Amino acid sequence: MTTNSLSQASITQDLGSALISSEALASFCKASADPLRLDILRVLKADSFGVLELCAILDIKQSALSHHLKVMAKAGLLTTRREGNTIFYRREWPRPDHATAQLLTTLYKTVDLLPITKATQNRLQQVKLQRAETARAFFAKFADKFRQQQELIAEYDIYAASLKEVLTTLAIPADSTAVEIGPGEGQFLNVLSPLYSQVIAVDISQEMLEKAKLFAADQQLNNIQFIHQEAVEALVTPLTANCIVMNMVLHHVPSPAELFIKASEVLIPGGSLLISDLCAHDQSWVQQACGDMWLGFTEEEVNGWVQQTDLEPKESLYLGLRNGFQLQVRHFTKPETIMTSN
Repeated sequence: MTTNSLSQASITQDLGSALISSEALASFCKASADPLRLDILRVLKADSFGVLELCAILDIKQSALSHHLKVMAKAGLLTTRREGNTIFYRREWPRPDHATAQLLTTLYKTVDLLPITKATQNRLQQVKLQRAETARAFFAKFADKFRQQQELIAEYDIYAASLKEVLTTLAIPADSTAVEIGPGEGQFLNVLSPLYSQVIAVDISQEMLEKAKLFAADQQLNNIQFIHQEAVEALVTPLTANCIVMNMVLHHVPSPAELFIKASEVLIPGGSLLISDLCAHDQSWVQQACGDMWLGFTEEEVNGWVQQTDLEPKESLYLGLRNGFQLQVRHFTKPETIMTSN
């Protein structure tokens, strides 16, 4: 091992310990002391992007960007994750047991006050639109086979039963609204419809939405409103909801973190967000077979999204599935009273 690698190993160890050395602190500060690196952190506020996506967003060559990403990752500002053949970058979450937690929190809060230029905003939006179009094209092509493909991973009855059990514990007012993001062929609408006075089904795919409409008509579910729209665009005021459900949806959406933020904004105080989705895995075949954009999520990732909202974690359940997959069922609530600091 070289002197440089020994030094880097020492820095990495210090960043994860209760105390931090002057060398590690200097590396951390140096990694953020560049306008482009601050722009990278700003862009990664509520999402993760691959190198090529970041190149497009920031309008920079890959060779130059890769150097900055490497420095930031080594200093503990960024973390990476492989999705098939692509490596995605996101912010490192401030962990209470890390020496840099307070530094990261302060840095992020300050960086997030920086404005994003109009040109960068446009390029960022274009990348998200490309992601959404990829998902839309998949469902348009494979709508008739989607259920069979999805059940190669997880049978509907498994995750539906777990979410239904959580629903039975909720206090649901007489005049209440539930939103299901990505209802698929509509089976879970049969669970929501008797519990809520109004149910809104939102799907990016017109083909899948038509299947859900047929199911609702067949089951005589008369309190369902269907919206053909991307979820982050649909979850805006004046819409309010007592409950938002995402059944095996997050691994298809362009920006799961942004979807959490939008969900928290439209939930009423005391409302619930219920999700079922895959834990992180390495079976990249699902990207082609099932149109998955993300290979599941770690508990840390989901908790990191929650930290950017006013949601609070409640029950969590983890279930082993076929072919080595694992399912996570998570329940989050919006507090009745939001605490503010003076």
